[in-house]
Amino acid sequence: MNKSFRRIGFIGAGKMAQAIIKGIIKAKFISPNNIYASEPNLEAADIVAEKYGIKVFQSNKELAQNVDIIIFAVKPFIAKDIINDIKEVISPDKTIISILAGVSTDFIQKELEKQVPIIRVMPNTPALVNEGMSALCKGAYATNAHMELTKSIFKCLGKVIQVEESQIDIITAISGSSPAFYYYYIDEIAKSAQRMGFDYNIALLAAAQSALGSAKMILETGISPSVLIDNVTTKGGTTEVGMNVLKSNNLDKIIYEAVKGTAEKASRLGK
Repeated sequence: MNKSFRRIGFIGAGKMAQAIIKGIIKAKFISPNNIYASEPNLEAADIVAEKYGIKVFQSNKELAQNVDIIIFAVKPFIAKDIINDIKEVISPDKTIISILAGVSTDFIQKELEKQVPIIRVMPNTPALVNEGMSALCKGAYATNAHMELTKSIFKCLGKVIQVEESQIDIITAISGSSPAFYYYYIDEIAKSAQRMGFDYNIALLAAAQSALGSAKMILETGISPSVLIDNVTTKGGTTEVGMNVLKSNNLDKIIYEAVKGTAEKASRLGK
């Protein structure tokens, strides 16, 4: 257990919050006895409390009073309401970690009206299987120590990178939202095989495992994607046919528009 804090609390107990809770418990980063969450729905609160062995409050303010680190894990559009609900019990010795897409550290700082250390994080849902990708950036009053502590939390879920806050909306597109793009691509490959008479479930297994293996090739070999493509694509061979179809249909442009649109939407969320 990390000794620089005693208790960590989650405002919001949805899927992403639960992924983080599950990861830090599995990694033995902190005992479940020192993990708290707030959830206004009593039935949902009871389910989360029983599932993870943590204490769940119905009051955000009560949670904030009882923890050292507060993780904002709610929908971005209610950020202002959440901050107004808890700000009278927030002091500079607490640390706020926000995983709210589109909500800047400056916005949180101004709403709190206090010099509180804030770290902004963009995680993604593969954290549920400990293959998450989390990007972190510092607010005005956060120190390197706050950043290192936050990194240690999110390393329980997968890989971590540090970026400038000006880049966080792009990260939202390329890691926060992109799992949906990969799911779509894998599903369409499997459906294509199904349309040709192949069993969908077997095709899905083959496509998903190939995607997993391809990602590991990039991460573990250090070989660039362009070289890996060349290694698979024989002149006049089968792969070349498929690659030519993708290129002739401007897949690169489609992907760019998807990433650009997602990043622009993330930028608008906090405004």
